[in-house]
Amino acid sequence: MSHRAIRYVDVGGTACLLALLVGAGARSDDPVPAKGQGYAEIRVIDAATGRGVPLVELETVNSLKFVTDSAGRVAFREPGLMDREIFLTVRSHGYEAKKDGFGFAGVKVKPQAGQVAEIKITRKNIAERLCRLTGEGLYRDTLLLGHKVPRPDSTHPGNVAGQDSIQATVYKNKVYWFWGDTQRMEYPLGLFRMAGATTAVPDPKKPESEPAAGIAFDYFVDPKTGFARAMMPLAERPEGVVWIFGVFVVPDEKGVERLVGHYSRRKGLTGELEHGVAVFNDTKAVFESVKQLPLTETWRHPRGHPITHEESGTKWLLFGSPNPNVRVPANLKDVLDPDKYEAFTCAKAADGKPEPNVNADGKPAWRWQKDLPPVDSKLEHGWVKAGKVKPAHARFCPADADTPTERVVLHSGSVRWNEHRKAWVLVAGQIGGKSSLLGEVWYAEAPHPTGPFAHAVKVVTHDRQTFYNVCHHSFLDRDGGRAIHFEGTYTNDFSGNPDRTPRYNYNQVLYRLDLDATAIRKARTE
Repeated sequence: MSHRAIRYVDVGGTACLLALLVGAGARSDDPVPAKGQGYAEIRVIDAATGRGVPLVELETVNSLKFVTDSAGRVAFREPGLMDREIFLTVRSHGYEAKKDGFGFAGVKVKPQAGQVAEIKITRKNIAERLCRLTGEGLYRDTLLLGHKVPRPDSTHPGNVAGQDSIQATVYKNKVYWFWGDTQRMEYPLGLFRMAGATTAVPDPKKPESEPAAGIAFDYFVDPKTGFARAMMPLAERPEGVVWIFGVFVVPDEKGVERLVGHYSRRKGLTGELEHGVAVFNDTKAVFESVKQLPLTETWRHPRGHPITHEESGTKWLLFGSPNPNVRVPANLKDVLDPDKYEAFTCAKAADGKPEPNVNADGKPAWRWQKDLPPVDSKLEHGWVKAGKVKPAHARFCPADADTPTERVVLHSGSVRWNEHRKAWVLVAGQIGGKSSLLGEVWYAEAPHPTGPFAHAVKVVTHDRQTFYNVCHHSFLDRDGGRAIHFEGTYTNDFSGNPDRTPRYNYNQVLYRLDLDATAIRKARTE
């Protein structure tokens, strides 16, 4: 996908007002303008499903560019280009338009007010892109064209412009959602101490719980401004940003469920000022620090997207990003005690560079223990590449199912139990992918949450754009787990690409994956 500067043209008057409302307070029962308001509708649809495709770039010969909204629509009203045939180049991550004899991927359309020009594109991604979840203007073009917003209403939309990195869990019969840095329209600097929202727990039997059109987040907001407020203010320590990771629910000593996470107050990506364990105060609806940890403590704390797993009569919390490689008994008392944490490793006990401990048959000797840090995908891949671990014995860096000689170094993601597959399924980003540094997403399966994840299938690609901190939300699973949903942060950050996709940049995008898809079978455990 080409990413030269994208420019939107003329959305004046009523149209401009509506554009601001969509995704920032527009409701499905709001009045819509007269059909079209002089706009031509260009609708881009998936040739296989007939659904509108979001995040499709259309470019005219004279370099005007438009990006489809969450319904796959563009509202087109260009003086001099109406009622005449024009050519549109079509680009979209993981989708493609048919090329003509000269190699141009696009179509000819004749934009006419009140008329629909339909463009069909072919999905190459295994996963289907559904919609943008956060930010303003989710259905901008849909409203301009006189259609109703298909997304459910939101009581407190939060007035957010962009949001980074999701954490979500079910707590007290609601889904609690938390994001990192949050942008606002009023000023380039936004909220840097976590935003939050709640929604009802989805019911797969109810149409209104279908996530394909978006999720109506009910944000925790500042009553004066309506903008999302800080979920971990730490008002007494104003320096630095605050991020929360590894959000989960465990019982306290009285058996009461508590919402818990690991927090980090920091200057920049590497300058940590403070970190520890935070617990949600239900009365104040904020996280509070209950256990500050030494800055030298690097792994004995929550992280990633936790899961619970019972083994040998003990219920454990497993942490990792993406592979679960740290555990602690699933209760608040032990979560707060670093001495209760164990790491999964096959490394030798040594002071220098970590080396694998292999048995006489060449297999790594994996074990849970408390002294050494955990082994992750990157470290294991280094051992495989150096010939210290045989590829067949790799646990956390699966083989590319299409090119088994190549291994996938996993970045961030999640592992969840899947009832349909009767297996633990991994959905994770890759670091160092072919199309982008952090824009490719892989799927793998294993009989145990710690693997081995032997083979992985690429399900999503983003050309020269980033899609990081991927998370599969198992509470959104459909058809008994056959259809799963995952999201990630779409941004040009870390991509080396200076161009930002309007409205989509620095926001969450949702995908759906059919686990019975033919290509997925290459990753199966049987």
